Amino acid sequence: MSAARVRGRYAPSPTGELHLGNASTALLAWLSIRARGGTFVMRVEDLDRQRSRDELAEQCLQDLEWLGLDWDEGPDLGGPCAPYSQWERRGDYVRAFERLKGESRLYPCFCSRRDIANAPSAPQDPGEMRRYPGTCRAIAHEEAMARVERNDRHAWRFRVDGEVSPAFDDLVRRRWGQGRSAPGDFVVYRADGVPAYQLAVVVDDAAMAIDEVVRGDDLLSSTPAQLLLYDALGLDAPLFGHVPLLLGTDGARLSKRHRGITLRELREAGHGPEAVVGRLAKLLGLRPDAGPVTARDLVPGFDLASVAPAERGHVVDPAAW
Repeated sequence: MSAARVRGRYAPSPTGELHLGNASTALLAWLSIRARGGTFVMRVEDLDRQRSRDELAEQCLQDLEWLGLDWDEGPDLGGPCAPYSQWERRGDYVRAFERLKGESRLYPCFCSRRDIANAPSAPQDPGEMRRYPGTCRAIAHEEAMARVERNDRHAWRFRVDGEVSPAFDDLVRRRWGQGRSAPGDFVVYRADGVPAYQLAVVVDDAAMAIDEVVRGDDLLSSTPAQLLLYDALGLDAPLFGHVPLLLGTDGARLSKRHRGITLRELREAGHGPEAVVGRLAKLLGLRPDAGPVTARDLVPGFDLASVAPAERGHVVDPAAW
């Protein structure tokens, strides 16, 4: 892959304010592309209309700019792959869904969340998402279609054939998936008529010619399902790099329930962008000290392989900064 062609992206969800965990992932994704002179794309993942807010989407972009990141294409700049908002790309997901359905790669699932929670789960590897037991896969096609025609509430699941997970070379984790069991049949279209994350992200990254996806470790277990979708749709999969998560002092992944960890809160507390980037760089193993530094100063010589590994993530306490 030539440096001139490499394309990466960051895709925040405007359902809350950006926090240090988001900033850490965005910084690493940006550095990996900028270090090779590639194109960095900003995309807003706003399919969840009940939780997404336009003002939060704008604030996300402003926070990333404050941190020192820039992008070449995005909802504010436009570009050859516009639109850069998932809500505006719904037609693409419908077309992919109809293709998969027409090729008998999907089946309707009438299970409620309670049904799935109460059903015996198939065996799964440590750290994997709960595996769907396949209850509705066994329903005869004619019966399933009759229930769909009756408007029985249903989602659509991708039919996973085979018992072995797709393996891939992760840019941070190295070889991953080898010897692991395949994911269970997963949802591609939700019961409320909204495309599931797995389908939308695959369609978007392929349409935007994304070569490299750098994202948090929490999405590592989603990658085999996405690789199956790339293959089923005849699309080229990008390279993946899953980076360590940031954790609160309680050991849980940073979220809006933690205090003082959003970029807005840090800014209002008097922390400048160089101070935040410097502390993140130290935490991630990019620098030996936590002194102030600009994001641009970290670009020369950056390599994802230099990111400090952390199986459970890095604990961060902004109150001690």
